[in-house]
Amino acid sequence: MSISGNWYLVVSAILFSIGAVGLLVRKSVLVMFMCIELMLNAVNLAFVTYARMLNDIAGQVVVFFVLVVAAAEVVVGLGIIVSIYRSRRGTTADDLHILHG
Repeated sequence: MSISGNWYLVVSAILFSIGAVGLLVRKSVLVMFMCIELMLNAVNLAFVTYARMLNDIAGQVVVFFVLVVAAAEVVVGLGIIVSIYRSRRGTTADDLHILHG
């Protein structure tokens, strides 16, 4: 049984939509960060699907670079989030002005 590439693109669109809605609705910085990661993984799924459908490896190469950038984002983003949560427990995205100085 083979699943068509269109279904993978539908799943990718659904995951991206869930991440975008979560990013716009939630106030917790950690949840917003996870929604951005969900959106990146949805885009990666679309790239891999198109690479498979077109029999081209370029999409998978792009996914490799997106994963490298996402790993760097995780390191920097989690460092910022941990520094915020150490100074204030119940912080939200509205409280990011405390990093000003």
